[in-house]
Amino acid sequence: MSKRVLVSSIVGVVALGGAAAGGLALASAKTTEELTVEHASARYVAPSAGLTGSLTFTADVGDDSGVRDLKVLAWPASSGLDPTATELRSAEGASCRSTSDTASRCTYTLEITELEAAELAEGTWHISTLATARDGDTEFAPRTSEFTVTR
Repeated sequence: MSKRVLVSSIVGVVALGGAAAGGLALASAKTTEELTVEHASARYVAPSAGLTGSLTFTADVGDDSGVRDLKVLAWPASSGLDPTATELRSAEGASCRSTSDTASRCTYTLEITELEAAELAEGTWHISTLATARDGDTEFAPRTSEFTVTR
């Protein structure tokens, strides 16, 4: 092999290595959007005059990989409960609709009859959430939102 071919090969390898290192540096400098649950709101409407009431919870969930699901648990503050992320894994899921490649609007709606409402603790209730991104990341919020149950 001639020296000219050998030197050209070495220069090519060094150039490729430098380009790869530069690409890795750029990739590591890229910021990654974390899983978020934002703009959460809850609304409780008591049943009346034979009409069904409801609890509606809505939140915007986002992650750079996209949103897989959002688990929701409503619980009375007076109960002393302190839900964990593990407990929320088996909670009911919200219905999530994509608003972009990285975000979804998630809504959880529960119909409440007069009989069910009579058994609810009056006062402040909290909503805990567990969001899961498509890449498997999770974000647990023990008190994402709150609402008040009145009679």
